Amino acid sequence: MNGLAHFLDGLRCSVCGALNVLWLDPLRGLVECRECGQTALTIPDTAEEDS
Repeated sequence: MNGLAHFLDGLRCSVCGALNVLWLDPLRGLVECRECGQTALTIPDTAEEDS
């Protein structure tokens, strides 16, 4: 991850179960676990709801 990554406090990795090891890179849309190296792609919900 680059210097723009943000630490995600209080969250647990769903793969290894480690607490407070997740980092979000908003530019690439990735969350990475620093313990096991697992990454997840985040996709924002851009669909508009009908009112």
